[in-house]
This record gives sequence, C-alpha cells and structure tokens, in this order.
Amino acid sequence: MTLMALEHRLTQEGYQVLTAADGNEAKKILKAGMVDFLLTDLYMPAVDGLELIGYVRNELKMNIPVIMLTRVGSEDTILKAFELGADDYITKPFSPSELSLRIKKAVMKNG
Repeated sequence: MTLMALEHRLTQEGYQVLTAADGNEAKKILKAGMVDFLLTDLYMPAVDGLELIGYVRNELKMNIPVIMLTRVGSEDTILKAFELGADDYITKPFSPSELSLRIKKAVMKNG
C-alpha cells in the first residue's frame, strides 16, 4: 500500500519511478543503471535495505542519494544505515510532503 502511494505521489511530482517487489529485483534495477536516487525500506524479501545500501555503495560504486524509509527507529539500525552510506533516514509514519522535500533536496545536492 505504501509503495503504491509513494509511486503515485512521486510520479505526480514528475519523477519516473521504478519499483521492486523485493531486494533482488531492486539490485537488478540498480545494476542496469539509469537510477537517480534510491528510496528503500529496511525489511524486504530476499535482500534487506542495509544490504542494498552496501551493494549500491561498495559493489556498484554508485554515488546516488539513498534514503531509508522504515518503521525501525533503533539507534543501531540508523547508525548502520548511515555507516553504509545512506544520505537520510526517515521513520514511519512519515509526512509525504516532508519526504518529497527530502528527496528533492537530496537529488539537487547530488545533481
């Protein structure tokens, strides 16, 4: 439900949105390139968000903005995400307007 709502909102804001049902599918999309930023959850089937951040930064050597959006707000998880290369970390529930602003800011900073 959250994925569909985010896809709709970001499309309305002019972004071309690619979605993945699980971490393995996300890795395939990222490996193919043409991705300007990554918005990921922590818990996903197959490959979790932390693994995905590590894949982007260490294996693909991509310097795209990475935002973690998850229910998990533990300090250990937040620190681990930032250590792996996340640019931002947002806990659910979240403000869609705030998320949009953070994405714009991250993309402009990187662009």
